[in-house]
Amino acid sequence: MKRNVCLITAVVFLVCHGCTLFEQSSRHGFINGFYHFKSDSGMVQEMYLDIEEDSITAYPLTNKMIDGTPAFGISLLPAATIGDHPEKFGKRSIDIDITTILFKYRLGKDGLPAQLTTDFNAAMFVGWRHDNYHLERKANPLRHEHYEAVGRGFDVGVFAGPGTTPLSPFSTKEMVVNEYNGMIIQYGIAGFVESSVASFGIAAGFDYLLSSDRKYWIYNKQPWIGFVVGIALN
Repeated sequence: MKRNVCLITAVVFLVCHGCTLFEQSSRHGFINGFYHFKSDSGMVQEMYLDIEEDSITAYPLTNKMIDGTPAFGISLLPAATIGDHPEKFGKRSIDIDITTILFKYRLGKDGLPAQLTTDFNAAMFVGWRHDNYHLERKANPLRHEHYEAVGRGFDVGVFAGPGTTPLSPFSTKEMVVNEYNGMIIQYGIAGFVESSVASFGIAAGFDYLLSSDRKYWIYNKQPWIGFVVGIALN
């Protein structure tokens, strides 16, 4: 009982702490904020980007303060011809997702074959996200060109949350006769490839069965790997 209370408390703490981080974390997407600017010469500099619908204005930082004199500006308005902008912009932020592991693969154990499960589960994920953006030239049907920001992101972090798992004679060495779905607490680490809406990645973790049959369940606190999907909260 004490272990169950401790695990549930840890999950609640992660969720509550995640909500606190949510208030502090930056929103995703190519929006106003601080970026690492990399020029075509390879020089990296911290800058603040003021991003409007028709322009991008970059302000350098001096002693971590925004310099009021713009370093450069980029027009986003369509034009007959536009040049290349090889600059790249990088951003780091805290990422908070609601995740679910679509399936878990458990290695064979005690002479039994490997198991693949797709049972209900959900978790709060908190990680460190890296986004990189560059400007690509796009053309409309009138052959007028404009710039479009293209971004790629990834992050790595930890997760914890509730779920269910099937209990049966197969997974308990015949010690549990009835079949039922047991409540679990899952926890582990995950890595995501990010899009603007959802995240997809690989997770590795453990499940802790909350019922007393955990002493018979062969997968209790045993490692698994799975495919995870996340929906960004921030």
